[in-house]
Amino acid sequence: METSPAPVVDSGEQADEALIQQVLGGNTALFELLMRRYNERVYRAARSIVRDEHEAEDVMQQVFVNAFTHLRQFTGAARFSTWLTRIAVNEALARVRRQGRYEAFDDDGSNVEPLMTRDPADDPEHQAFAQELRGLLETAIDSLPNGMREVFVLREVEGLSTLEVAECLGVSEDVVKTRLSRGRALLRRLLIERTGAAAPEAFRFYRPRCDRVVAAVLARIEGHSPPAP
Repeated sequence: METSPAPVVDSGEQADEALIQQVLGGNTALFELLMRRYNERVYRAARSIVRDEHEAEDVMQQVFVNAFTHLRQFTGAARFSTWLTRIAVNEALARVRRQGRYEAFDDDGSNVEPLMTRDPADDPEHQAFAQELRGLLETAIDSLPNGMREVFVLREVEGLSTLEVAECLGVSEDVVKTRLSRGRALLRRLLIERTGAAAPEAFRFYRPRCDRVVAAVLARIEGHSPPAP
């Protein structure tokens, strides 16, 4: 039974850029640290688009293979995590669009009610039910419109800043703010008043799954190095 989240590499350890330089220098085994550091973020980004955990894992594998193959293209202009998440978003979007099951959210055509100001996290009763109702919350998030759903997951579940979400999705910060506001309103109307602040627990990527993805990616890149400049 999967009972603990996937391990997260402490931010106090080697910086992403230092690890990347070592990987590019031939120590490709260190790429595993980068994968484990951002596995959950990549999973959440992919799953917010494909809405299927198994397909999200397939997307993740391709994302990390793509990132490894094109690692020299990372210039440091944005954070590595942002660069990687952007790859995940593009890969997931390409997949659902090929399957004809993604119609972008119409920002101008929405008529969602304004946000409620009450914070359900202040209610101890809501907190007590939060864990039990995580699955219900995930289902509700899955019901958000395309485009709005990715914004909500990256901003509220994964905790990225508005700027980071905008960079990952290739939209403006204003678009992110608008979609986030409308997404919150939709969820509040459906269940947030009952579930409490359970969002950070949604779509967790537990260790056995993390190990599975890492092993699959390492097998695919074994014996290869990022292309020479």
